[in-house]
Amino acid sequence: MSQNTFKAMVVTEGENNQFVKEIKDRAFDDLPPGDVLVNVKYSSLNYKDVLSTLGNRGVTKKYPHTPGIDAAGVVAESRSKDFNVGDEVIVTSYDLGMNTSGGFAQYIRVPADWVVKMPKGLSPRESMIFGTAGFTAALSVYRLVDYGATPDQGRILVSGATGGVGSVAVSILAKAGYDVTAVNGIIDEKDYLLDIGAKEVISIEEATDSSGKPLLKGLWAGGIDTIGGEILATMIKSIQQHGGVTCCGNVGSHELPLNVYPFILRGATLMGIDSQNCPMPLRLKVWDKIASDWKIERLERIATEVTLDELSARIEFVLQKKHKGRTVIRMPE
Repeated sequence: MSQNTFKAMVVTEGENNQFVKEIKDRAFDDLPPGDVLVNVKYSSLNYKDVLSTLGNRGVTKKYPHTPGIDAAGVVAESRSKDFNVGDEVIVTSYDLGMNTSGGFAQYIRVPADWVVKMPKGLSPRESMIFGTAGFTAALSVYRLVDYGATPDQGRILVSGATGGVGSVAVSILAKAGYDVTAVNGIIDEKDYLLDIGAKEVISIEEATDSSGKPLLKGLWAGGIDTIGGEILATMIKSIQQHGGVTCCGNVGSHELPLNVYPFILRGATLMGIDSQNCPMPLRLKVWDKIASDWKIERLERIATEVTLDELSARIEFVLQKKHKGRTVIRMPE
């Protein structure tokens, strides 16, 4: 790397619609215009990043491209009065890593209104153990708490609990005093889920009802769903009177096979979670909670660190559905 270039993962489209991932030198002039240039210290791996590396046009329209919807580091240049050179910052969501050159690189350049000052009590590496997935989990918990869910009302069900969003949600809820029932994944990770705070672990089969009944026994005071489809429908049908469920994913299905009875007979509430376009005032509140009341003591338990050179192999690991928790990417110095 020279003074005029930096290291980045670059995804290019090859023959037969095949997409190739390489670590290359990129020029600063290749970065998009923006107010703040950030020297990225850490990034994290999210499923949307994996889709971008596969050439998913719903995520990234043009290639060559550098993915990475998360970045944390130090301001290198600033044309904004809100940020000074040397400030530690977080950039997640918006268009970063989708059609804007992303965090799988030593540098990003972004608009100032995408940037969050690092909350006191959180390091760049810790912030990326959370990343977009962890922020989505915290936003889901925030919405449940704001809705009125309290620990004394009963158990909270978390689906996709071994994934990035689910792992953080289980950990935050446990720290906040809630009894969590976690839905185990394809690979048995019961010990992991109990270790990060779950009080009970159930299988995907136990969390999925195929009876066709319009309502089921009210088991859960609330729920956080990351899967969609039948599991989300079952969760809603199993909610207690006036319980709330948050929804943030569709890896299981984008369909929701459900009727109106949970809503009109039990007063259930379904709350959509959109972390990408979360308003900045709420975003700052949630990051402050992550750095203080909801900072997970055993944060390292859910984290795996890789280098930029090791990232391609980790992406393949995700595609094989063998990952759990959060993957943090350390950038070269």
